[in-house]
Amino acid sequence: MITVHTNSDGALIEVELSGEVTSSDYSETLVPAIEAALADHDTVRLLAVVQPEFKGYDLGAAWADTKLGLSHWRGFDRIAVAADQGWVQTSIRLAAPILPCPVQVFELSELEAARRWIRESLGAIHVIDLGGSCVQVSLLGKLDPEEYGHAEVDLDNLLVGKDGFRLLVDLREFDGWQGLTALASHFQLVRKHVGLLDRAAIVGNKAWQHMARKAASHILGTRTQFFPSDEIENAKSWLAAG
Repeated sequence: MITVHTNSDGALIEVELSGEVTSSDYSETLVPAIEAALADHDTVRLLAVVQPEFKGYDLGAAWADTKLGLSHWRGFDRIAVAADQGWVQTSIRLAAPILPCPVQVFELSELEAARRWIRESLGAIHVIDLGGSCVQVSLLGKLDPEEYGHAEVDLDNLLVGKDGFRLLVDLREFDGWQGLTALASHFQLVRKHVGLLDRAAIVGNKAWQHMARKAASHILGTRTQFFPSDEIENAKSWLAAG
């Protein structure tokens, strides 16, 4: 059995699984709720609460679950599962790496933590005017697509009236992207503004960030320099010089 609880804005769906889940539970309950939410939102966040009496899926439900995932592959922004059954937790963790969104597993005793995780942003992007043509963009935590939408507005407002700009990318507290959708949003933001970019400094302390600088120099087609975390002031000076 599947019971669906939808919050007030419709973008977050909480489902409760108990007993044996059948294909009709999907076709009559879960799929309509997800499709209704996607009619008003680009993506939805799903929290599945697996009750102790959950016995699993019948064959029809297993196929329905596969079809749901394939047909709405890009429709999920974040998925959380609260369950005490070891086999459920293991199954979700094995599937998580191939899903296009962040997935987190919680114990049933951690249900409120799961609800907080599913609602809250896991990261932030701060756009800072450094004066003149220099702009600092600081990436914090693990970013989801929503944060890029806010950052794009902030950056556009800052660049009004500028013929070009120089960019400092601060990765000192950056932990990566929440799924493939967030990574795609990152490159969309880069492509939109690359024509105005004159010079870029990247500040970080991880090996992959240093490698990303090399890749960025080819993608951005502009002069790019990497600086260790403790040299952010040198990065700002290099950015403003010349």
